[in-house]
Parts: sequence; C-alpha cells; structure tokens
Amino acid sequence: MDIVVTGRHIQISERFRGYLAERLGKIEQIAPKVTKVEVVVTHENTTRNSECVELTCKDRGSVVRAEAFNDDKYAAVDLAIEKLVERLRRANSRRRTAIRGRGEPTRAAGPAIAPEAPAADLAPPHQDAPASPDGPFGAVGDSPIEVREKVHPSTPMTLGEAVNRMELVGHDFYLFNDADTGRASVVYRRRGWSYGVIHLEPTA
Repeated sequence: MDIVVTGRHIQISERFRGYLAERLGKIEQIAPKVTKVEVVVTHENTTRNSECVELTCKDRGSVVRAEAFNDDKYAAVDLAIEKLVERLRRANSRRRTAIRGRGEPTRAAGPAIAPEAPAADLAPPHQDAPASPDGPFGAVGDSPIEVREKVHPSTPMTLGEAVNRMELVGHDFYLFNDADTGRASVVYRRRGWSYGVIHLEPTA
C-alpha cells in the first residue's frame, strides 16, 4: 500500500513517516484492496488544535475520508485512523448487507429519510481549521468575504448511494445528481439516525 504524505506549513520528518506507515498497517488488514492512502498534514499557528491530519483512500471505487485535529500531530494521526477504520468497516458491512439483500442495502438496513427541511438546516459543520485550498478564491462584491470554488465530477446516483458516500467521507451533507429524478439534490444528516433530502426544481 502506497502512502503519499503532504505537509502544509510543516516539514514531514522521517520519524513521522515511519509512525504513519506503522499505524496505517491496520488498513491493509481491514481493506486489503486499498492500494493508496493520501495523508495531508496541516499546521495552523493561529488556531486551537493546530495540527490537522486528513486521510483519504479508495476502497473498491468508493472514496473514504477522515480527518482529525489535535495540538499533537501524532495524536491527530491516531484519531484520524480510528475514524477511517470505522468508516471502512461500515463500508464492508454495507456490502455484505447488499449481497444478502440482493442489491437493496438502503431499504434493508439503511437510515430513515426524513421529509424535506428548510435550507437553513444545510449549514456546513464548524471547523477549527480552514479547509484545504482546492480551488480558486473569489471576492463577494466589495466585501472582504472570499468564497472558495470547488468543481467535482458528478455521476448520477440513487439516494441510498448518496447517503452511503456521505457517511464514508464523514460529512454532514452530500450534493449529488439524483438518478431517479434527474434533479440536483442534497442529502443531509438530522438528529439521531435520520436523514433529510432537498431537491432543486428549476423554474422558468
């Protein structure tokens, strides 16, 4: 399994690389088909829990991601790996359910989808550190507010698939193209094990 490490505002020592390789060894035991893990370590001087570790891997076509913040980067690694392992185990469990249920994992064991809710419920989760600069910034009018732009390839999927992908990357919401309706949609986590979904209907 290849481990690609990127440091942002921090130098990555050989000792730290060795620690990563040792701790990520359990990934091969749980998900032997994962061939590559991308690790991004970010240091921010101005924030609490200033060490951020992001782990991303692909398991049988699904992107699985986890991140953690801590004052100590080694502790952040342990927390992030714990989350990643749990999400990989959930992915394996869903596949076993799909095999037993003949391809209907969401109805057999998936969470309930709640009725549509106001858009205010879609506020992104609070983060202790800035998100990765994956796209350009654009100013909003004359204000100092900057908006980061991200463009992702989108393959139409069912609502159940969108819920599963949201869980694998650890987000509270997931934007997708609904394969059943053809509409842009957002599924999001509500309280407990329920989820909501919002569909956009173009108007003339």
